[in-house]
Amino acid sequence: MVDWKSDEEIEKDSEAFARFMHTLIGLYIWEFVTSLPFDWEFVSGKKSFRWPMIFYFANRYFLLIALICILVLLNLKAEINCQAFYTFAQCFGNASIGLASINLSIRTMAVWSQKWYIVVPLVLVILGHWSMLLHGILLTAVWVPGEGCAITTTSNTLLAATFIYTMCFDLAVLCLMAWKLASPWKGRSALFKMIFADGLIYFVVAFLANMVATIFMLLNLNPVMSIIANVPAAIASTIVACRVVRRLTKFTQRGPELFASSGAGSTLAFRGTRPNPGAVSFKKSMGTESMGVHVQMETFTAQDPRDESFLEYDAAGKVVRDGQFDPEAQAISDEFKRPPY
Repeated sequence: MVDWKSDEEIEKDSEAFARFMHTLIGLYIWEFVTSLPFDWEFVSGKKSFRWPMIFYFANRYFLLIALICILVLLNLKAEINCQAFYTFAQCFGNASIGLASINLSIRTMAVWSQKWYIVVPLVLVILGHWSMLLHGILLTAVWVPGEGCAITTTSNTLLAATFIYTMCFDLAVLCLMAWKLASPWKGRSALFKMIFADGLIYFVVAFLANMVATIFMLLNLNPVMSIIANVPAAIASTIVACRVVRRLTKFTQRGPELFASSGAGSTLAFRGTRPNPGAVSFKKSMGTESMGVHVQMETFTAQDPRDESFLEYDAAGKVVRDGQFDPEAQAISDEFKRPPY
């Protein structure tokens, strides 16, 4: 049976931890670099910056800072203050976990139209979450000659409670979102369905990652194994949460759709995706083809059923309601519907 508390096992686990962290850092850097064009659109002003994006950018860059600190710690050759360095990295790492949950909470608040009885409880839960995350940064690390920085003690009980709190928080947010969007499902737009599907994916990934981290902390095999799954949980939550934000932003900018009805029963639809037959199109070019204004507008008019000229048909195409019934016209209509053979 493996003696997890022995020095030989801790040294072996530390080596495995270092290799595992290098792999995870490479994964996150790949994800970070491939999504930089999205960030640049906000920096360059191509997309308007709104306050919820603060949590998106903080989530991405806080985790990047934490992973860079871990990478430095794993490859140090000169002695440094390991306690201060690990505390700094843990602070940014735990903050990224909290920001990932905030990104999903903001979407839930938006789905509920920012109702106070939804916003206030979620804000209180967020404050409690951050209180536990900030208490969880406390650990002890020392410099070991010939090996580098090593973690000697951690607060496993507090860390496990923090991850359990995170899982319950994410579950509550998903349930609120599902409650609002699930009924009636048939009448929901593609945007609402995407929000629900992304929220479900986020919860499943984050829940599984946090559950694995909680299991290792509760087992308390040794100081290294207790925290070996913390970084994967933070990376998984951040990647999925940030992808959810990017998908929603790209979806809403494909082309605005507006459906508004008036008392006369008319509907206007504005789309910027593809032209439709019968649309009125205006284009004004100024020097080059790339500069122009393209407007498409469709008008649909529905008549009042109480109008005498209103016609109503059944599934077979027969007139079942009309201002005045004409049996001869109906017979002619039926004759044209018969096949010529």
